[in-house]
Amino acid sequence: MKKILILDFLQAMALTVLLVGAVSSVGLVLNAGRKTPVFLLVLFIGWVLSLFMALLVANKVSKRWSVPTRGTIYCLMLVVTLSSLVGYSGAFNSSDTKPAFIFLVVPLISWLLIVTVIPITRRLSRKSNNINKI
Repeated sequence: MKKILILDFLQAMALTVLLVGAVSSVGLVLNAGRKTPVFLLVLFIGWVLSLFMALLVANKVSKRWSVPTRGTIYCLMLVVTLSSLVGYSGAFNSSDTKPAFIFLVVPLISWLLIVTVIPITRRLSRKSNNINKI
């Protein structure tokens, strides 16, 4: 029972951070792309928002998954969102880094993390369930 309450709290926190992160990321893209053509700006916004949408879909799909897998997804939502915001803010940029580079690479790394961590966690969770049934 206690695990479920903690998981529900973690989910609520992750969804809140995800929403705030998506809105903030769009704001940072718009701020960095003030002189960018509109078509290119729309493409950047779509690319940046794609990882937030993927995490939202993973949250919806994970309702039937095991507790450890759902917990991993919620933690991944927090980590990806917060690290994306830090990357987009320019906190670690060097003076010669173009803003476009950051808005291309951060979502790419986040996507790689998402498509790596979730399947591994699901597989490990299934294996531990199969071992426990024996």
